Amino acid sequence: MALDARKLDRRVLIQRPVADDSLDGAGSGEWEDVTTVWANVQDALPSRAERLADGINVASRPARVRMRYRDDVTPNMRFVFDGRTMQIVAGPAELGRRDGLEFMVEDYSSAGNSV
Repeated sequence: MALDARKLDRRVLIQRPVADDSLDGAGSGEWEDVTTVWANVQDALPSRAERLADGINVASRPARVRMRYRDDVTPNMRFVFDGRTMQIVAGPAELGRRDGLEFMVEDYSSAGNSV
């Protein structure tokens, strides 16, 4: 399946984790910007995507992100798009012969009233 470049209509920021090497810094790393790319972002169709995680009701918002092929995007990175921070949950899957990449992503928010 080849990538249709005409559908790459959104600017998506790619970020990578930066580890905190201090003794008390476990789990408190930062994220740094890698680059901004043109991509296609498609939300998955609505479903019953709420679950209970450690006693907190969490709503996931799955989506598919397609972009031109790059060999430097790994599953531990994340995408930022339109106020959403999306973690990679599957991929990258190669489209065509290095035409593009496809990722399944999710962003999380607490379900219910945000106030």
